[in-house]
Amino acid sequence: MGNAIAVPSTMPAGFTEEEIAAASFLSRYTGHTRSLYAADLRIYFQWCADHDLRPLEAMRVHVEFFARHLEEERHNAPASVHRRLSTIKGFYHIALADDRIVKDPTIYLKMPKVIYDEARALGLDRMQLSRLVQTARASSPTDDALITMMALLGLRVSEACSVHIEDFQDVERGHDVLRLTGKGGKPATIPLPPPVMRSLRRAMGDRESGPLLLRKDGQRLDRRTAYRWVKRLGRLANVDEHVHPHALRHSAITAALDAGVPLRDAQVFARHSNPRTTTRYDRGRLNLDHHASYIVSSYIAGAA
Repeated sequence: MGNAIAVPSTMPAGFTEEEIAAASFLSRYTGHTRSLYAADLRIYFQWCADHDLRPLEAMRVHVEFFARHLEEERHNAPASVHRRLSTIKGFYHIALADDRIVKDPTIYLKMPKVIYDEARALGLDRMQLSRLVQTARASSPTDDALITMMALLGLRVSEACSVHIEDFQDVERGHDVLRLTGKGGKPATIPLPPPVMRSLRRAMGDRESGPLLLRKDGQRLDRRTAYRWVKRLGRLANVDEHVHPHALRHSAITAALDAGVPLRDAQVFARHSNPRTTTRYDRGRLNLDHHASYIVSSYIAGAA
């Protein structure tokens, strides 16, 4: 095979079985997630083309060699290797479901061990987060709305940039609400506390429709520009120099747990499908004062 296989986002006529299989897999996703998975498949398909291998004819040993390629030649970190192999596993899972292969070559695939840095999940503390919110509020209505949506509502940067004025005009059971489509195409309805609603209305101004967050040139705020704005506001607020948009989402979830929000409610707030993901943000879980051993000892002793 001389050239790398294309990864189409639709199913046009004339594409190979591999390309159609890729389109079938990618059709399950949208936005940034879809772009990320498409990039992972391109890397894998290029490697297959370089080794005269059709992806739909690959065996487990081939995928193992691809994993070594990621580690030793591309010098990807374990977390990146794990994510890319997870994409490949998903691709073959769908290919098997579509009867394009008779056996999934990623079964028993050795995945790299990823040591999760829990400190990164905690984000800013209460005082730092408050200082950043106040700095953004004093900077401009758009800065205020951007930081508020991520730091107080836990929105992802792509979600915040996608908010339209029409998305927060409804009232549900007495609550002002924001309606959005989140990660994985999941719809969400988020109640807006009065301070948050005031921030959104300030950014809205006298407009009645269209994107809420606009750049200085009048175009919708994009992820890259939002990243720069957050870094700038972080410096102005004198908070952690490593602050970035996703750190604000981390901070919001951690703040919810620090404030005493039950894990189940914090999971709903974060829109996590797995409560174990939410638990990573619990700063108090390492507090030995509340370790279950004390409660169990007291409980059993009380029966004596």
